[in-house]
Amino acid sequence: MAIVGTLAGCGSVPLPPADEAPAARAPAPPPVAVAGDTAPLPSTMVQGKGRWQPVRWAELPGFADDSLHEAWNAWLKSCERPGPAFASLCPEVRRLSIGSGEEQRAWMMQRLQPYRVESLQGPGEGLLTGYYEPMLEASRQPTPRQAVPLYRPPAGIAARKPWFTRQEADTLAEARAALRGREIAYVADPLDALTLQIQGSGRVRITEPDGSQRVVRLAFAASNEQPYRSVGNWLLQQGAIRDASWPGIKAWAAQNPQRVNEMLWSNPRMVFFREEPLSELDAAFGPRGAQGVALTPGRSIAVDKDSIPYGTPVWLASAGPVTNLQRLVLAQDTGSAIVGAVRADYFTGWGPDAGELAGRLKQPLRLWVLWPK
Repeated sequence: MAIVGTLAGCGSVPLPPADEAPAARAPAPPPVAVAGDTAPLPSTMVQGKGRWQPVRWAELPGFADDSLHEAWNAWLKSCERPGPAFASLCPEVRRLSIGSGEEQRAWMMQRLQPYRVESLQGPGEGLLTGYYEPMLEASRQPTPRQAVPLYRPPAGIAARKPWFTRQEADTLAEARAALRGREIAYVADPLDALTLQIQGSGRVRITEPDGSQRVVRLAFAASNEQPYRSVGNWLLQQGAIRDASWPGIKAWAAQNPQRVNEMLWSNPRMVFFREEPLSELDAAFGPRGAQGVALTPGRSIAVDKDSIPYGTPVWLASAGPVTNLQRLVLAQDTGSAIVGAVRADYFTGWGPDAGELAGRLKQPLRLWVLWPK
């Protein structure tokens, strides 16, 4: 959450269904031949919900233009906890961290084989969304303004699966007793608390009882294992709003304070956190993803872990109204809503700009895994 099991991809808008068809895109330009890439191609492989189709390096759009050194930081992170397929390559990855882009590219072509990822049903195009790390103001103790709690995992959560729903946690005496004393801090807006739970992790500036402040990370620790339901979709189905963005949802909540709990309870899923210190080094990276390594803004993605193993370098291509991406990324996280072979959630970083990008990102996606030869 780590962001293990986050609802990555919800960003600041409700997450679309994983099987939603992406918008049409312009045809890809013809591939440009890459010198030396003439060896016989290996066989097609099946991995989870996907089929890996071997291709030439020339098929990867923009491969010659990416600033690979940016992705190398994420790759070095993956080498802190490499999967069995990549462990033997990590000493070379570390040595190449000071190499030129040309050296890094040449090494990739020598040591890795690109495979186009397709669903078993055939389509090679899927959906890209984004997620980020919110930044919230909080108080260590409840105040008249900040009274919405963020919790550690409740007592006895492992003995009851699934645990209580969000509504039950707010209303049942047994659930309330289990949560008592588990409060980490308090925020002002229940929708901010929901955002933190949807993203799975966040930075929080906590005001202590003595008035001092410190920034910490609240990282995913557990969930109640209830299904995720989009509050935006609930409002749309109610005919309450037409704009299901977070600004639209917050505007409705401000106008309908008596129905906020009803809206929140439409999503039974809850996430619980653990508090982590945020050193200067930690602050330069995101939270730990499901692989167990810190995420790198713009270079880490959440994937369906059964279709793309953690730590796999992936070539990502996505063109749409929000951004155009052709770059090397690392599969370092997952999420309960990230389902399907050609499905990814792009970690945009932290703060308002990252939240804006994550919230608007929803466009066609193509993926190529780069697997050891």
